Amino acid sequence: MTQILFQRLPGFDVDIDLPDFATDGAAGMDIRANFESRMDIVIQPMERALIPTGFAMALPAGFEAQVRPRSGLALKHGVTCLNTPGTIDADYRGPVGVILVNLGGDEVLISHGMRIAQMVISQLCDLTICEVSSLPDTARGTGGFGSTGVS
Repeated sequence: MTQILFQRLPGFDVDIDLPDFATDGAAGMDIRANFESRMDIVIQPMERALIPTGFAMALPAGFEAQVRPRSGLALKHGVTCLNTPGTIDADYRGPVGVILVNLGGDEVLISHGMRIAQMVISQLCDLTICEVSSLPDTARGTGGFGSTGVS
């Protein structure tokens, strides 16, 4: 089994859960806000904020973590992750933070310990980059935005 190592950062609340799966079938682990001050914050409409999580992590070589929005926050409050998906590389060892943006019309309270995002771990392919003078043909060819028709 592949291990992901989590380290709690000094000064943050040790009672806030590290990322975990809410259900047995979940693909994403819940990430929670963990403020050193233990104080909640408010994000105003169209404002963004970097929310600390209180942990750093180590992924094995050949893996990445993707930070994604929580659908409930997006639907109920218009809050999403600004850099979606945010990528955490296997060689990064710094603090994990989540950039949230409030796209809704009302201010939103982000409380200490609140589930703010989800994290999905993915294994990467071993790829070789090759430069060529032309690409192989396909039925679609160079057709771009809207080229496959209207549904």
